[in-house]
Amino acid sequence: MDANVYQHFRSEERPFIDTVEDWIEQVNMQYAPVLTEFLDPRQAFILETLVRQESELKFRFFGGYEAAERSRCLIFPNYYEPSQEDFEIDLFNVHYPKKFTVLSHGKILGSLVGTGIRREFLGDIISDGENWQVFIAKEISSYVQLQLSKIGNVKVRLEELSYVDILIPKDGWTNENTTVSSLRLDNVISTVFNISRQRAKQLTETGKVKVNWAPTQRPDFVLDLLDIVSIRGFGRLQIQVIEGTTKKGKIRLDLGVLRK
Repeated sequence: MDANVYQHFRSEERPFIDTVEDWIEQVNMQYAPVLTEFLDPRQAFILETLVRQESELKFRFFGGYEAAERSRCLIFPNYYEPSQEDFEIDLFNVHYPKKFTVLSHGKILGSLVGTGIRREFLGDIISDGENWQVFIAKEISSYVQLQLSKIGNVKVRLEELSYVDILIPKDGWTNENTTVSSLRLDNVISTVFNISRQRAKQLTETGKVKVNWAPTQRPDFVLDLLDIVSIRGFGRLQIQVIEGTTKKGKIRLDLGVLRK
């Protein structure tokens, strides 16, 4: 691989870049499709950038439904015609006693990961405010179905559904535009959620902030295109477009924002 590819991405993204290169090589060598695990939007952006350099290859993302945040990617040769079945995603409903408990994204995710599976095998967890559904990679879905009997101290079970039963997620993402003096994590959080830089720094340092679902305690972490930031108690934001700079040197951003 061209070593210059690394310079366009963060140093901590190198292992993922190497993985994508392996997938591409596999498709080229075997002349057959390769299916990835679930990727976050930033990883999907890196994969797309690298596969586009391979003129002979195509790719398609699917996460189980149209607006999926986490999706699997099929990388395939020109001749191949992918179908929805190729993505090997199972949909489950979370059955739980609604009278006695309230579930949350965090509780469900924690319990799923607690069964011993890696996050990469799990797609989106969606809710309409009362019902919860989760997308799981087919290769481990029956294992998870057997293992997951409790969320917290509440008894639950996973019931497999067909795609026609996907609920309409209740999501309040809005599109917003703003300008920031830098793409530092604490600076972007402070601007978008209208809190002091000090408070944003404190939230980050005390482990209340995640970038692309991974905890980070570095206020000086520099954000980039398609990063998703979640701030406990405040909500989430995604950098959707970096539009360039204003005359005063500020950076113009288009954001998706989900306020708690």
